[in-house]
Amino acid sequence: MDGVRAMTDSLGHMHIPVMRDAVLTGLAARASGRYLDGTFGRGGHARAILDRLGPDGRLLLMDRDPEAIAHARREFGADPRVAIRHANFAELGEWDAARAGLDGVLLDLGVSSPQLDDAARGFSFQSDAPLDMRMDPTTGISAAEFLAQADESDIADTLFQYGDERMSRRIARAIVARREVSPVKTTRELAELVERTLGRRERNKHPATRTFQALRLRVNDELGSLERALPAAAAVLKPGGRLAVISFHSLEDRIVKHFIRGEIAMPVRRGLPSPPVQAPPLRAVGRKQLPDADEVARNPRARSAVLRIAEKPAAEVRA
Repeated sequence: MDGVRAMTDSLGHMHIPVMRDAVLTGLAARASGRYLDGTFGRGGHARAILDRLGPDGRLLLMDRDPEAIAHARREFGADPRVAIRHANFAELGEWDAARAGLDGVLLDLGVSSPQLDDAARGFSFQSDAPLDMRMDPTTGISAAEFLAQADESDIADTLFQYGDERMSRRIARAIVARREVSPVKTTRELAELVERTLGRRERNKHPATRTFQALRLRVNDELGSLERALPAAAAVLKPGGRLAVISFHSLEDRIVKHFIRGEIAMPVRRGLPSPPVQAPPLRAVGRKQLPDADEVARNPRARSAVLRIAEKPAAEVRA
C-alpha cells in the first residue's frame, strides 16, 4: 500500500494508520527509546513504532476500549518490549511505567476505524443499532441514557458546543417531546428524528451528522480527557522527548495548539491582575501537518487529520 502498512482485524476490516510516516519522523523514534501509544486502536502506529525499536526499546500501549486492549494482548502481549494497560489516556501519568520517563507519546484522537465499522457500537447511523457510543462500554452512560436523562437545555448545549449545531434547541425539543412517548434508543431512531426535525439542509451531508458527533464527544468526555492528558504527557516526557497528536476536529486541535503555545484558556476577571506568564512546557516542532492527496485517496478517513509535534525543552544549565 505504497509504504503504509494496513492492519486487518478479526472481522476483516482494513485499518490504515493515519500519517504513519509523519508520526514516526515527528517522534524521532530510535531503537533504545521508550514510547507510549495512548490510543492503540488496532495497532497500526504501534506496530510501526515497534519496528523501530531494538531489544532495549520499550513500548507502552493504552486504550480505553476493552476490545482494542484484547487485540493488543493477542498481537503484542508476548513481546517483552511491550506493556499494555486498559485505561483512558488521561490517566497516563498514573502508570508507573510512564512515570519512569518517555522519549515520545502519541495520541491519535477521535473514534477509531474499528469502532465506526462495528455497527453494534452505535457510533454511526449508517446501520441501526443501540445508541451507545461509549468507547469503553464498561463504564459511564450511553448516548441513549444521556438523552433519556438530560434536561432540554443540557441536550441543546451539548449539540451546540460539541457539534456546532445551529438548530440545537429545535432538536433538543424534539428529543424531549419524543421521550414523553418513547425514549430514543437506536441510531436509526435518532437519525430519523433529526431528519424529520430539520429536513435535508446540506447536500451530501446527513442532518444528524453534527448531533452524532456532539453526543459522542459528550458521552466520552473526549475534550476533557485531552485537556488532562496533555499536561500528563508533558510531565512524563524526558527532556528532548516528543509529543505527537493527531486531531480530527477543530475543537481538539485548538486545545492541542493552545497547550503547546502555553496559552491559558481561563479568562481573567475584571479588576484582577493577569496570572504570571509561564514558559510553555513544550515547544512546537515545525508547523501543523496535513495528509497529502495520495493518503486521502487511500484512506478517506484521513482527510480531516491534523498532526502537531512538540518537544520538551532540555533543562537550562545555570552557571
